[in-house]
Amino acid sequence: MTGRVGMPAPRRAALVFLIVVIALNLRPFLAAPGPILPRIAEDTGLSAGALSLLTLLPMLLMGIGAFASPPIQARYGTRRGLMVALSLLFLGAALRIFAINGAVLILTAVLCGAGVAFIQSAVPGLIKEKFSASVAGMTGLYSAMIMTGGALGAQLTPMLVESGWPWTSALAFLSLPVLLALATAARFLSETRVVRPERGLVARLLRRRRTWVLMAVFGLINGSYSSLIAWLAPYYQAQGWSGSESGALISTMAISQGFGAVILPLLARNRPDRRPWLWACIAMQAIGFTGLVVAPSAVPMLWVAICGVGLAGSFALCLIVALDHLPDPARAGPLAALMQGGGFILSGVPPLVLARIYEATGSFAGGWVMHLGWLAAAAILVARFNPERYAEAME
Repeated sequence: MTGRVGMPAPRRAALVFLIVVIALNLRPFLAAPGPILPRIAEDTGLSAGALSLLTLLPMLLMGIGAFASPPIQARYGTRRGLMVALSLLFLGAALRIFAINGAVLILTAVLCGAGVAFIQSAVPGLIKEKFSASVAGMTGLYSAMIMTGGALGAQLTPMLVESGWPWTSALAFLSLPVLLALATAARFLSETRVVRPERGLVARLLRRRRTWVLMAVFGLINGSYSSLIAWLAPYYQAQGWSGSESGALISTMAISQGFGAVILPLLARNRPDRRPWLWACIAMQAIGFTGLVVAPSAVPMLWVAICGVGLAGSFALCLIVALDHLPDPARAGPLAALMQGGGFILSGVPPLVLARIYEATGSFAGGWVMHLGWLAAAAILVARFNPERYAEAME
């Protein structure tokens, strides 16, 4: 991958490694509880609605934190912000060893969500600034590593529990890779030039209608991930699957996401109009959700794999589309952060709605149907992303 002109190869490689190791830690805390939710519910007494907070609250914080990220970077700098955010993520993950109390478990989700909120708001701008010649490829790699981290968390946690570990210790074990990310950031991020977004930029971007359309599309599409990461494993455990088997489903979805996050942005890199690829990703999600409703036991791995490719492709392409809107990295990064901010707030809602549907009907199928409607709305809004009108939309 080629970065900025004149950047020494060792420094470029160090920055690539930094982005990879950070991305790997952004989803394990979300993906890990799903395969062991029945055991968590039994030990803590949390209801389905309360358990949904393990996904809902981090998503809301990711959204709120994304709005706060650009001014925080402007005041304190990207490096210092990332170091504090990684420390919060480590603290939240490590404290899960004491999470036999439901309130403590929810608190750890809040800490992790607060840390991840800043990290994933700051990294796209860092990519745009440091790898301006290969934004699509680096964004794909970043997205793929996010999904890979989720797969590792979903697969490792039930394995540790079934081998005799307390579920609290299994969840806390995922704090160790965050230490590697902290050490790597301390070593390499100091060598980069801090990108300080201009003051007042957030307010100006929020006055643009296009910013809100980007938020809506990102939220409608990525709400699918929130629901699947929270309730896919319990959906199949209710049909007799074990924790490891349902965890393998989440891992399959995450591995497919890794594939989609790399391949689809690369396929779309030479076409400034990303809409056909976004529509293809939405269609793949729709096929997967339809399969989960109509024939959940037929080829479950296929349904979740198709969903995974569509989810990851959508996530990466939405980031690229946001970055495409403005040529200046110092402005494009905050726009991508705002898109994620509003989008994550919106995408945090479906797990709670799905929990209510389950409590009312005893089935998750109605929730999967709900997402088909969300995806249809996203497909309509994507039609607005004509690259020839980006400058007009951001005037």
